[in-house]
Amino acid sequence: MDSFLSKRLATYDKWLKARRISHSSRVVPVSESVQEKQWVLPTEQVTEIVRTAKTVAVQACECRVRYKRCNNPLEVCLLFDEMAEECMEKGEARRVEFSEAKEILKHANRCGLVHLALYRPDHALYALCSCCPCCCHELQIIRYSGRRELIAHSDYVAVTQVDDCVHCRECVDRCVFGAREFENGHMIFHPHACTGCGLCVTTCPTGAISLTESTRPMPLSSPRRG
Repeated sequence: MDSFLSKRLATYDKWLKARRISHSSRVVPVSESVQEKQWVLPTEQVTEIVRTAKTVAVQACECRVRYKRCNNPLEVCLLFDEMAEECMEKGEARRVEFSEAKEILKHANRCGLVHLALYRPDHALYALCSCCPCCCHELQIIRYSGRRELIAHSDYVAVTQVDDCVHCRECVDRCVFGAREFENGHMIFHPHACTGCGLCVTTCPTGAISLTESTRPMPLSSPRRG
C-alpha cells in the first residue's frame, strides 16, 4: 500500500475510533438494475441521490487521475451541495443538471464501474463516485489491508435464476467483488461476497439475474484486481 492509501486508511481509522463514521463508503446499485415496480426504493438509490441534491457538480476521478491504470472515463465523480459549491469555486468541478448526471451514471454502468457513496464524519453525503478496482482508493485499501468492513453493501443482493443462466461468464467478468466465478464451464455464485451493486444485472443477456432486498448483513469480499 502506498503512502496516499496509508494516510487515507489512517484517517478512516481515526474517525472509526472516535465513532464519527461507521464505514468509509457505501455501495449503491445502478439505477437500471433496480425494478421500481417491485420494491420501495432505498433513499440512497442512485437517481434519488442526484434528484434530491440542491447542487450537483462533476469532476475528474482523482483516483484514476492519480494512478492512470485503466482507460475508464475520468469525468464521472459527482459532488453534492456544499462540496459541489466548494469545488466549483476552485475550478475543480462544473455544475451539471439532473439529465446530464443521469447520462454520466449510465455511461459509468456501461463501463462496469461501481457506484460508491462517500460521506463526511457528520454523515452528510458529499460524493457519488463510479469506481474501478485498479485505481479506486476505497477498493485498493480493502484489497491491500483486508479491511472488508470499510465499505457497506447496498440494500440489495443479486439472485440468479439458474435455469435461465447460459453460463456465458459476462457477469463473472463484470463482478468487481469476486462474487461470481467461472469453473468447468459453469457460473458459480458466492452470495456472501455480493454487495448488491447491480453490475451483473445490467450485463446478463438472458435476464437471469435480479436484485432482491437483502435480509441480513453480508460481509464484503476483497475486490478483484484490475
